[in-house]
Amino acid sequence: MRRRVLISCVAALVGATSLPAVAQPSGDTTVTFTVSTSNLTIEVPASDNLGSAFPGQTITGQLGTVTVNDQRAAANATWTASVISTQFDTGSDDDTEIILPNLVTYWSGQTTATTGNGTFVPGQPTRADRVSLNQPRTAFSKTSGNGNNSASWNPTLEITIPQDAVGGLYHGTVTHSVA
Repeated sequence: MRRRVLISCVAALVGATSLPAVAQPSGDTTVTFTVSTSNLTIEVPASDNLGSAFPGQTITGQLGTVTVNDQRAAANATWTASVISTQFDTGSDDDTEIILPNLVTYWSGQTTATTGNGTFVPGQPTRADRVSLNQPRTAFSKTSGNGNNSASWNPTLEITIPQDAVGGLYHGTVTHSVA
């Protein structure tokens, strides 16, 4: 008899552990997701031809649209775009075939397009504000705002051709960067 009672008790215990759990009156599920971010980038024209002018004259032209794309989705989405120029030359080391960066001036002008919120500030809103590109200059900046944004502008270059410059096709590089 004792064996039957013991077997019955063990069977009752095994059966009790396989019963369904009692439901709670509420339950929490932790949910997560990621807001994707990307980079802060700048797009510039690949090349530009300003035309021609004679020694002692100034040649002026727009570079084409420069665009900063800020896809960092930042709480403080500020940035500064800078610009600098190399010398312009014909490929010769002769002083009469070199136009130094201090003779290259730049002004950003106003934005041509923006997206996002915040304050977009041109480095040089007008020709009267133009600067020499012999050192890094602020081309444009965003001083407040959050989230993704972009700004575009079409800057103007003026290059003063020295009186003793030799005729030829001159090449140089204007570099925009953003941080």
